[in-house]
Order: sequence, then C-alpha cells, then structure tokens
Amino acid sequence: MSSDGESRQGQIVRYGPALRINHWIVAGSFILVALSGLALFHPALFWLTNLFGGGPWTRILHPFIGLVMVAAFALIGAKLWCENIMRPYDWEWLHKIRDVVENREDRLPEIGKYNAGQKLLFYTIILCLLGLLASGLVIWRAYFAIYFPIWFIRIAALLHAFCGFVLICSIIVHIYAAIWVKGSVRAMTRGTVSDGWAWKHHRLWFREVTRGQRK
Repeated sequence: MSSDGESRQGQIVRYGPALRINHWIVAGSFILVALSGLALFHPALFWLTNLFGGGPWTRILHPFIGLVMVAAFALIGAKLWCENIMRPYDWEWLHKIRDVVENREDRLPEIGKYNAGQKLLFYTIILCLLGLLASGLVIWRAYFAIYFPIWFIRIAALLHAFCGFVLICSIIVHIYAAIWVKGSVRAMTRGTVSDGWAWKHHRLWFREVTRGQRK
C-alpha cells in the first residue's frame, strides 16, 4: 500500500486509500444532507423529500446523515491539520491572487501540499460544520429541542441555515477549483498526480517529496 508523498515512476502519491475513501464518504453524505436540508428549508423544495421516502423520513434521516458527515470530516481534519497551517508564503500567494486567477503561476511563490485558498476552505468547512453541529443539536426536536427556549431555537435555526448556505457555496467552489486545475480530480480518484502537476502547482511539496530520491 502506497503512503502519501511516495514518488514512483513519474507519479507521486498524494492521497492514500483510507483518506480517499473517507473523502468520498464525506462527499456522499454532504450531497444527501444538502438535498434533505434544502427540502426542509423551503416549501418550493419540499419535492426533494421524495428522494428520502417523504417528509417524515427526511426529517428523521437529515440529522443522522449530518452526524456521519461531521464524523468523517473530523478524521480528515485530524490527519490534514498540520498541512493546512498558514505559512508566510501562503499570505504572499493570497496577495498575488490575480496572478492565480490568470494562471500566471511563474509569478507565484513556491507552496506546499495545499495552497492558501485550499487552507482557507479547510477552515471554512470546519467552522461551518461546527456551527451546523451545535445549531443542529439545538433544533433537533426529537431529542434536544425540548431543553431550549423557543427564542434560542429560532436563533439556532437561522445559524443552521446560514452555515448550510456558506458550506454549500464553499463546496461548489471546491468542486469548480478541482475541475479547473486539470489533474486534481485524479488525485482523489486514483490517489496520484504526475511529477509535472506537482512541480507546477505545489513546487515546495514536490521538492519535499522527491528530496533524496532523485540524484
């Protein structure tokens, strides 16, 4: 089994099997929790409850699927936390965001395994999930809502909707970026990226991975 960062035959292992499986569990549960949440959010979207067996089942399943998503992402977060700490070159990368958008990567600083945009997304997802978890427990009528006053439940419902909106928008950006940067999707399906991809987009990480392996 290949470990993260292992270099072999022109390919670099970016994600191991366990992390990729965990990622797709998060992705699948996110789709389900987003659809069920939208179905409960507005009457115009109530037809989405048909995907879950109707309104009652949607209300039952939504929080449990949410817990699965939070737990699965917690495992990812614990593994990737150190690699998502902001470094000086990340702030420089952000200052040159126009060059990023216009694909002038020759003007950008060398970066590690993740760029500043990916790191900020990582923190955004963590904050949104924490907000969704806390507010979701408050408004979970079957188990916890009875312990809170109605005004607190209403505030929690607003926070839940806000965090859900931000999370959905963030994941849309995440998907777009993965498609925009050719070769990124392969990293999470096959686990590897080419040497050229690593050199172009994450040169510092490439140097760290290949140090001592290529003389």
